[in-house]
Amino acid sequence: MVFVTRSGGLFNELSNIIAINADGIAEGVAIGGDRFVGSVFIDNMLRMEKNPDVKYMILLGEVGGTEEYKVIEAIKSGAITKPVIAWCIGTIAKYYDSGVQFGHAGASANGEMETAEYKNNAMREAGIHVPSSFNDLPEIISAVYHELHAEGIIKDIPEPAMNVLPSTRRSKEFICTISDDRGEECTYAGFPISSVATPDTGKGIGDVISLLWFKKQYPKWATDFIETVIKTVADHGPAVSGAHNAKVTARAGKSVVESLVTGLLTIGPRFGGAIDGAAKYFKYADDNGLDPKAFLKYMKGEGVPIPGIGHRIKSLKNPDLRVTGLMNFATEHFPSTPLLDYARTVEALTTSKKENLILNVDGTIGILMVDMWRALGYSENEIDEFIESGTLNAFFIVGRSIGFIGHVLDEKRLAMPMYRHPMDDILYDVQEAQKI
Repeated sequence: MVFVTRSGGLFNELSNIIAINADGIAEGVAIGGDRFVGSVFIDNMLRMEKNPDVKYMILLGEVGGTEEYKVIEAIKSGAITKPVIAWCIGTIAKYYDSGVQFGHAGASANGEMETAEYKNNAMREAGIHVPSSFNDLPEIISAVYHELHAEGIIKDIPEPAMNVLPSTRRSKEFICTISDDRGEECTYAGFPISSVATPDTGKGIGDVISLLWFKKQYPKWATDFIETVIKTVADHGPAVSGAHNAKVTARAGKSVVESLVTGLLTIGPRFGGAIDGAAKYFKYADDNGLDPKAFLKYMKGEGVPIPGIGHRIKSLKNPDLRVTGLMNFATEHFPSTPLLDYARTVEALTTSKKENLILNVDGTIGILMVDMWRALGYSENEIDEFIESGTLNAFFIVGRSIGFIGHVLDEKRLAMPMYRHPMDDILYDVQEAQKI
């Protein structure tokens, strides 16, 4: 099938209608809607008439001009013998009191013969298949196609192989699975910020962390424990390396952000990192069924002091109240504390050697985090991934940031001058450089 239309826009629509209601299009021509065009309906249809592969034709005309009548005469004279389906758009013009200029320059009737209604009737009288309205055009196309197919004039043709275009979708630079800011309100793991932020929601920072870090809704005992940890590690005085760095940087006139970052950069294996280490090694010992003596022997073989064991000042006689508070909370609210129970048996052995080899706050936090995740139903592999990715240390980072910022603001508030370390606190041992 082939078709000719004046409208380039309706060319697309007609192509879709034909594809749905027949077996496709061999050729389509849009001659345009100007008053004077390069070719007209009859030029193209006579050419199509001579093509043996063309079995029927469609003409889509419009109000204005008389080119459709040339097709009518060709049918009457026998110059066109193949079935023709046709419709002239613009029948609405009859409802206007005066002549209407439609979108195309040539789409205006200068007499009754140029009206769409008159041309449609003339084509219908000439034996052309003309629907009663444009909406009925699909039905006419389908009927003519199936009639010609039933008569054997139109043969079945195999579907051509589809050309598959290579994917041109640009790969994403980032993937985010925790929050979404594309709607009217940003969400935390699917929950609008307003549903967790204000006091009336009953949610706290522990709930926000459970959503953004773990994409889970933790029960209250777990979110309360997270908040307890953050409050417990918030500060430990101005003398520790992180606070010292933050204070020195603040006194150099740097901003809160710059000062905070210098303090955070000291967090690692020797400062705060024992939380990760305690969770890792105590969990390993418990997973592998090592009794306290076997655990101490294993750690000695590793050449690593047991993370989470030992304190410079605190001991059995002078306990760390932070540790006491964490353990009391876990005893009261956790479903169970198997790793803490195991760690206490290790502590009993280490303190029998030296009173200050107690479970410290880092060790207690790391061990209880493992107990928390086990109680929440995480697999051992998932917990191992949390430990390896530094999740435990992240709790220390969040908590201690509160203290670092406090020290920075304290320096700003006191308007302290640039810090210079006292020379009498430095041992100078500078030898003359050896000549090579």
